[in-house]
Amino acid sequence: MLQKLQNKWKVSAGRLLLIIATFAIGGSLCGYLGRKLMGFTSIDKGIIWVLLYILVVTILWPFCVLLISIPFGQFIFFKAYLKKMFDRMRGKQKMAENTQEKKINIL
Repeated sequence: MLQKLQNKWKVSAGRLLLIIATFAIGGSLCGYLGRKLMGFTSIDKGIIWVLLYILVVTILWPFCVLLISIPFGQFIFFKAYLKKMFDRMRGKQKMAENTQEKKINIL
């Protein structure tokens, strides 16, 4: 599995280790900060708290990962990774694929 990631991202084994560590530490920081932020609300731990926590963590995660990527020297990787992820969420990749399919069908 690690070999597949290494090939997909075209990185060395050492860099893959740094990337995985960045994901782990960034995610942990995000969870910690999310709980701290939720402590400022007066919402009891229930379904609304959980839904709000998920929203807070979803918003915080990219910032936490980028912040942690700086000392690990992986900022450029994560900047590109997040850009690609946001493009997929906005549907830009599907539009590009559809355009290529139309070009193929025209030929």
